[in-house]
Amino acid sequence: MSEIKDNLKQVQKRIAAAAKRAGRDSDEIKLVAVTKTRGIEEIKEVIEADVVDLGESRVQELRDKYDNISQKINWHMIGHLQRNKVKYIMRMERCNLIHSMDSMRLAKKINKRAGMADRVMNVLVQINVAGDENKFGLEPEETIDYLRKVAEFENLQVKGLMTMVPYVDDTEQVRPYFRELKELFEEVKRAEIPNIEMQELSMGITNDFEVAIEEGATIVRVGSAIFGPREY
Repeated sequence: MSEIKDNLKQVQKRIAAAAKRAGRDSDEIKLVAVTKTRGIEEIKEVIEADVVDLGESRVQELRDKYDNISQKINWHMIGHLQRNKVKYIMRMERCNLIHSMDSMRLAKKINKRAGMADRVMNVLVQINVAGDENKFGLEPEETIDYLRKVAEFENLQVKGLMTMVPYVDDTEQVRPYFRELKELFEEVKRAEIPNIEMQELSMGITNDFEVAIEEGATIVRVGSAIFGPREY
């Protein structure tokens, strides 16, 4: 077994163990393998191991890989999305979830471009629960009002929330942020905003995905724990 496939198996075991600790079914949790800076051959190894969800944080990299990987893969745009790059996402039918809708201007652009492409784009709203100046996202208290407004857009469908938290050595330090996002997720559910779905909670990366799962994540975004340390 290759190192990548062995790493993947270990990650899947850790996901299952974290789910068990939280009294959850591991089938509720989707693993998105983050392919940022990774080569096509490395990516094909995880596809051979039945990973069907791949995540990219740069549109240009996503475009290059999309054209070189023909398998039926669900591509996720997980990084900050500039408005002038939205048109490229809409041309990729298998890119079916944007994790990082973080402003009204971006929502309007996604809705417009999705309409032009005759599709409804699934999105997650990025929330900056940590109040980190280096991270994008809405303030938690803005979320309900924002969702009431974007609910009127016909060509995007909100499926849930996403966050990125600070990188720390002690992952217990970020548990409160994951818990806060889960609480906001439930608050939005209770608000019963028409056309707004709360199905997905995208939180947790290589460093902290187990804590995120314990706090309710339905999607974890894991790169270096699968592919090894990133080379720049």
